[in-house]
Amino acid sequence: MTTGRMPRACIMGHPVAQSRSPMLHGYWLAQLGLAGEYTREDVAPGAFAGFLAGLHDAGYVGGNVTAPHKQAALRAVARVDAAAAAIGAVNTIWTEGGALVGGNTDAHGFIANLDELAPGWDGSAGTAVVVGAGGATRAAIVALRARGVSVVLVNRTLSHAEDLAREFGAMPGPCVRAVPWAELGETLARADLLVNTTVLGMVGKPELEIDLAALPVGAVVYDIVYVPLETALVRAARARGHRVVGGLGMLLHQAVPGFERWFGQRPVVTPALRTMIEDDIRKA
Repeated sequence: MTTGRMPRACIMGHPVAQSRSPMLHGYWLAQLGLAGEYTREDVAPGAFAGFLAGLHDAGYVGGNVTAPHKQAALRAVARVDAAAAAIGAVNTIWTEGGALVGGNTDAHGFIANLDELAPGWDGSAGTAVVVGAGGATRAAIVALRARGVSVVLVNRTLSHAEDLAREFGAMPGPCVRAVPWAELGETLARADLLVNTTVLGMVGKPELEIDLAALPVGAVVYDIVYVPLETALVRAARARGHRVVGGLGMLLHQAVPGFERWFGQRPVVTPALRTMIEDDIRKA
């Protein structure tokens, strides 16, 4: 944190007008009685490297990075933490010894949300079926393997899932394998957790069409989409008696480590905070 001036952080992306991060961090600043500011910075791809190089001179102690800059940030910072290296992207930046450091808190947010809304889920969880093969999928794999859970990847484009399975399968830890979409039903029959890491089901996107009939009722269903707050997948799973986890908490929990680095205190995700963000989403 800089000295002699109010610490400021920002969300860097293009576009960023829709980001709720300023509302989230502003809530914590007010709740904790801290002097600080969190703003939006819409930075076009061609200007990102220059903006990052001038981050300190612009008065910022760090910030969050969102699309389309997460991979560019990985290359631009002086060093990255283990999570960012494993996930292959940076979503949080801070300074140490005058140098920019990049981290990734998506795996933390993913697992903290699951722990909060489905406590004890990992007591007997052996296998998670994860739908997708993108950046959020990578975060889910990192988080789940850290808990000793094997991951089965299912994606419409099998080769993308196979690429991830080879990459993570070469690392020590639980198994990661890919199966064709046509084998989803029989794969679900052996699952303890089903996770959607795609944008399917999000407002403006097609629904994620999955038949849950084969999924054991004791399995947890987790959809990282949070707009809408309850997706068709979550509704269908709830109707079958599954414990369900929506995606909003991942957004909230992933913000905690960055706030602590920039402003010096660790905030807490509370029901009041969830309600505030939920109300804002419903109004949109």
